[in-house]
Amino acid sequence: WKKTCQYLIYMGKIRYGQNFTFHKEDLKIIASLILYTIGDEENCKQRNIDLNKGVLLIGPVGCGKTSLMTLVQELAFPEQRYRIKPTRDIAFEFQKEGYDIIHRYGKSINPICLDDLGVEQNIKFYGNECNTIAEILLHRYEQLIHNKVITHATTNLNANELEQMYGNRVRSRLREMFNLISFPVSSEDKRK
Repeated sequence: WKKTCQYLIYMGKIRYGQNFTFHKEDLKIIASLILYTIGDEENCKQRNIDLNKGVLLIGPVGCGKTSLMTLVQELAFPEQRYRIKPTRDIAFEFQKEGYDIIHRYGKSINPICLDDLGVEQNIKFYGNECNTIAEILLHRYEQLIHNKVITHATTNLNANELEQMYGNRVRSRLREMFNLISFPVSSEDKRK
């Protein structure tokens, strides 16, 4: 455990600068992410983490969600590695390219991490407004059910806010798609 944390801190310093470190109050969350990533069935079971689902990492702005989701991939097998894609970027791609974007991300058989669920806006394509990320999530749900394709996500929103953003149809599927791992609301912004 200690060596794994040291390795991830080392990789964090390379990627994010020499001031990168893990904070003591985050170690429980980091442990859950590591156990999930290495597929430790016994310890995941004790933490109610289902290895057949993805991770939805929730926490306040700047608490390190994206950094952690990036770093834990260092411990994953190549076929488990995922692309981290900001939802804002996907929404802007939809505005330029249209409905092909929903299929590109929604129907892909590759794991993906949708970064910052809820910060994107509904975007119009030739006058048609679409909740692009909600549609992608519905497709990703189908990919999980039929092809065991895993989706991960990060967000600053709580469950009620996610439902307001994407509707109750998506919210009910989120429970089946994700293990919820969350930072306390009081977590500090580590970018300061």
